[in-house]
Amino acid sequence: METAGAVLGVGRSKAYALAKRGEFPVRVLRVGRNYVVPVPAILELLGVGAVP
Repeated sequence: METAGAVLGVGRSKAYALAKRGEFPVRVLRVGRNYVVPVPAILELLGVGAVP
């Protein structure tokens, strides 16, 4: 979450708050108590394309 937030220009606290409310700009997975942002989702949002 912290790295994904930084890439999108969102601070750590704001990134977690958005994820908790389901408003983070990309899909966020909840794994136990952790949030995981899939890299392909970030790349797609940024228009970089998929990683093979």
